[in-house]
Amino acid sequence: MKMDSDLMKDPLTRLKRAQGQLGAVIAMIENGDDCERVLTQLAAVSSALDRAGFKIISTGMRHCHAQRERGEEPPLTEAELEKLFLALA
Repeated sequence: MKMDSDLMKDPLTRLKRAQGQLGAVIAMIENGDDCERVLTQLAAVSSALDRAGFKIISTGMRHCHAQRERGEEPPLTEAELEKLFLALA
């Protein structure tokens, strides 16, 4: 399924933020920073990635549902969407 760049603005923002956070985590490790601070920031990166993924899959689910309601064939089946959703869990 091709992603609509307008619909992906929020996930993209989240991913860019996570990219910056990950860079900070790497720098913290390289500088021998406090373990607790590193893990706190790493948890924030992980959460940001998860939220971006769930946002992308929910957008895809809404898109496919709307196509089905219009009588069109969606690019992904319900089984494929479920598989993608479960891959994030």
